[in-house]
Amino acid sequence: MSLIKQVIDNSDEELRYPTPGELRVIRDFCKSGSDRIQIARNLQAKATDIVERGTRQFWKICPRTPSNSGDRRKTATAKRDMSWYIRLISYCLLAGNDQPLREIGLTGMKELYTNLGIPLTNIVQYLNCLKAEAMKQLDQADADEVIPYFDELIQEIALPGPPYFMNDGPGESIPV
Repeated sequence: MSLIKQVIDNSDEELRYPTPGELRVIRDFCKSGSDRIQIARNLQAKATDIVERGTRQFWKICPRTPSNSGDRRKTATAKRDMSWYIRLISYCLLAGNDQPLREIGLTGMKELYTNLGIPLTNIVQYLNCLKAEAMKQLDQADADEVIPYFDELIQEIALPGPPYFMNDGPGESIPV
């Protein structure tokens, strides 16, 4: 949800016009639009390098991982997933908030990795390598805008979630 939609929804829910403070927030959001678009372009332009170099760095830290097993499909899948996270971060930059990450990017990802047998610590480490590479390749101002979204993503994947329940048929489910 964009900031503008959020202000409109809040105002409408309370049956009022946006407050002067909310209008200032919208004005500032619109003023920063070209900057946010430029940062998203910069991130997009460097995304391939960030993923390639971040992957090599990840393999130095975690050499025994499916993406480094010699299976080209697994390597391509891992790089595709990491590129997807960078794209999500660009969506957040454009939206001016973390809603795209929350609505598109994080739902079910921990469960997916767990079901595929991929340790979440590997994903967190991989994302940390991408973050470090993004910091190297973006100028400081762009990195300052991008890094909080990496941090949020990393933190969300690293945090323990609700217990995963296994359905073994009739009776109570057992937390795994």
